[in-house]
Amino acid sequence: MASGYGMYGGVGRCFPFWQEVLGCYVANTSGDDPSGKKKCALALEDYYECLHHKKEHARAVALQEAYNRRGHSAPRDDAPTANQIRNLGLLGKEEDTKKVLGTP
Repeated sequence: MASGYGMYGGVGRCFPFWQEVLGCYVANTSGDDPSGKKKCALALEDYYECLHHKKEHARAVALQEAYNRRGHSAPRDDAPTANQIRNLGLLGKEEDTKKVLGTP
């Protein structure tokens, strides 16, 4: 809240951001020339993000979508078989080891 008081008393979560916005406005604007407000856009954006968490939510949604896409992707075509993996490092099974590790 812009009042500075949090929900349960004390300093509010976003009050420091609000103070930064007000300080920027005081330093960059005057009654005659309000064009200095453009310099405060980043501070105002930080304050809105603190209030609404829109960017944080968008990142979480994008991460979840990427995770879901990754889970539904097709398996590798050249993936080793279970039998080749079981034979790793065994004597007489050097060909399987070379196929799995990709060494000549």
